[in-house]
Amino acid sequence: MIANIISQLLNYEYWLHSPGLWVAMAFTLWMLIDDIHRKEWIWALAILFFTAFAAFWYFFSVYRASPSATRGFELPGAHHRKRIKELKAQIHHLDKAHHYSQLGDVYFQQGKLTEAETNYRAALERDPEDLDTRAHLGQCLLRQKKPSDARPLLEGVCAENPKHDYGYSLMALAETMTALGESEAAIAVWQRVVASYSYPRAKIQLAELYLAKNQPDLARAEIKEVLEDDPHAPAFQRKRDRIWVKRAKRLSRQIK
Repeated sequence: MIANIISQLLNYEYWLHSPGLWVAMAFTLWMLIDDIHRKEWIWALAILFFTAFAAFWYFFSVYRASPSATRGFELPGAHHRKRIKELKAQIHHLDKAHHYSQLGDVYFQQGKLTEAETNYRAALERDPEDLDTRAHLGQCLLRQKKPSDARPLLEGVCAENPKHDYGYSLMALAETMTALGESEAAIAVWQRVVASYSYPRAKIQLAELYLAKNQPDLARAEIKEVLEDDPHAPAFQRKRDRIWVKRAKRLSRQIK
């Protein structure tokens, strides 16, 4: 029986006269691309092993429930490509600072840091005082391992608005100071962050600096908060913060 099925699947005429199978394959591929784009790895494996059945299940369980489903079918990166094209057209016709800055943000999200830096700098040439551009260029330089160049930008932004980008600029400043080996200054900045926000990213990096300073009790308190808060966080937040929760668990085992 199995041999007959395999023989039938390999038969050209079988596929030619089975349009439903082509539709099912196309739909399955569509759902597989979508869950890879969303980094839903368990669903991707399910679709690979159970094909169309898992694809339909994914469509009704995840795809339709997502706001991005209203965009229709897009290959991974298509939305970014459309936005890049729009911004380049606006830059060509208008040459405005905020368009360069927005294009830099798109490239930054894609991990294209050189292109992001070029556009942020072009934006600053046209508007040197814009807080968002200065902060994002600072973060871009930090990710390129240029903390010395990033520091004055981030310090200036945080001096004007310590809560800029909901504390993310302040976190980038703390990471910059850590990269420069200024642990005491970094601790002071991280303490300002955790006083206003409950970001695991801040608490765990502060805990790591406490441990480096041989202050395990202070580190333990930050780690405990992260591990206690995680089960009660929304699903999207847990997904975003899971790297920090993993680090929290590892640190917790180290200081027991």
